[in-house]
Amino acid sequence: MIENRVVLITGSASGMGRDTAFAMAAAGAKVVINDINEEKVVQTVEELKAQGYEALGVVANICDRASVEDMVGTVTSEFSGIDILVNNAGMERAGPIRNLSEEDWDITINVNLKGAFLCTKAVHSQMVKKGFGRIINIASRAWLGGSGQAPYSSAKAGMVGLTRSIALELGKYGVTSNCIAPGLIHTPMWDELEEKTRKYLLSKQPTGKLGETRDIANAVCFLATEESSFITGQVLYVCGGRSLCAS
Repeated sequence: MIENRVVLITGSASGMGRDTAFAMAAAGAKVVINDINEEKVVQTVEELKAQGYEALGVVANICDRASVEDMVGTVTSEFSGIDILVNNAGMERAGPIRNLSEEDWDITINVNLKGAFLCTKAVHSQMVKKGFGRIINIASRAWLGGSGQAPYSSAKAGMVGLTRSIALELGKYGVTSNCIAPGLIHTPMWDELEEKTRKYLLSKQPTGKLGETRDIANAVCFLATEESSFITGQVLYVCGGRSLCAS
């Protein structure tokens, strides 16, 4: 049960984060929408409230410590604390390493990994004080490695390491830390790929089909519950078997 729990989901004004927010709201949680796109934040919160859900929108740059701390302060003031953190925000700069710049590396690491670190650091003390907390990191099957994905794979591998370290540190306080590794998920990013690229990727998929954003949302909801309290430090693949492939 996550009824009346407060959940902060980064990067949740679109895509997997947005669908996760609606799924958690439907399960009774109070949802905080975070993104850097103010228009989308406002729109998402309005849609949640129109369906009778409790929601709060906060525009914040998760790569900036002061911005993250201000966001957590705003949420704590409005909802008296954060019970569940979903580090979902992410982006990718892809290509052969010979073509990637230092800027490509920095922004990918900052958004995917530094942001998760800063948000976790900002909320974990109140979870420890309550004796309850759920930290759920959205990594990727790509943490196992991917051609043309050096920054992204490195960042997502770092998220797995962060997940495991936090599980070891906070387990005794009733705080779990787990990681979800999506595979090929039907998002706008998928639709933008060339047809030959989509065909190639699907050829590597044991199920032969894409996952949907609701598949990720369902996994997050499960890891957020009290029923999952004996699961921590784990990577849950939601990838249709894609993680079984070496390339």
